Amino acid sequence: MLTYLIRRLFAVVVMLVVVMLAVFGIFFLIPKWTGVDPATMFVGKQADAEALEGIRQKLGLDDPILVQLFDFFKGVLVGRDYVSAGDTLHCSAPCFGYSFKTEQAVWPVLADRLPVTLGLAVGAAIIWLVIGLSAGVVSALRRGSIWDRAAMGLALSGVSLPIYFTGLLSLAVFSYGLGLVSNEYTPMEESFPDWFSGMILPWLTLAFLFGAMYARLTRATMLEVMGEDYIRTARAKGVPEPVVIRKHAMRSTMTPVITLLGVDLGALMGGAILTETTFSLPGLGQAVLKAIGEKDLPLILGVTLITASAVVVANLVVDLLYGVIDPRVRLA
Repeated sequence: MLTYLIRRLFAVVVMLVVVMLAVFGIFFLIPKWTGVDPATMFVGKQADAEALEGIRQKLGLDDPILVQLFDFFKGVLVGRDYVSAGDTLHCSAPCFGYSFKTEQAVWPVLADRLPVTLGLAVGAAIIWLVIGLSAGVVSALRRGSIWDRAAMGLALSGVSLPIYFTGLLSLAVFSYGLGLVSNEYTPMEESFPDWFSGMILPWLTLAFLFGAMYARLTRATMLEVMGEDYIRTARAKGVPEPVVIRKHAMRSTMTPVITLLGVDLGALMGGAILTETTFSLPGLGQAVLKAIGEKDLPLILGVTLITASAVVVANLVVDLLYGVIDPRVRLA
């Protein structure tokens, strides 16, 4: 297992370097090759040549590509200095530069919003895993029953209905109408009960969409697994049915579910834009939506790196869980 872990950690480091190179190329090389000057995003298209030249020097855009690449890696890994209004500012690692609009360091802005997105993603994932797995397993074991039809019909609704519809509907019914839960976000450190109450509807709305997909995936995988030879062999040996399902069928069923969970959680760390917008949550999704509207390149770059890193790390965790679920993976 230790050798397997070392191999996966090495692969993660290589992948993160590749991600950083790709992000650098997208945000710095492609605009240059297509004739777009990033300096204009800072001061606007109406700025004179002198102002643009000053911004290029300030941001290091006139430096050779290799120097810019070195500064980019240095900023992410150890931090970098930045000159603003004659003062030299330092952004500690990870440093994604300074906002084109506010000239504030990007990382502190994202770090303030990251717990909101993390709380939303993890809370919703717990709910959709419990609901999706339970519904999928029961539907597969009672194929063709009323429960199967009802669960898959509800799952189809969850996949089909957009989040902004189910989110606004839940707000109208459970918050504005019945007053059961809060419709305002409260930081956890201020009041845990108020934070929990304000997160219930976002969790359920996000879990309704993802839980539906997990229920359908679990049902399809479970039906396939229950027809395998080793399941029939276990039953022929007199193994109790609950043991067959829990020990044999569920372990094989969990493999694609864990794969999808790693991708979904990693992607959600970049912000669940629709959910955060519907419920006015101050997470990364709201930040990147505003940055896109303002063409704030460093802020977009920071969220992109966070998302990519989260996906890579989540896939590392998934690979390790593979080794726990299926010992054959450790020998690969």
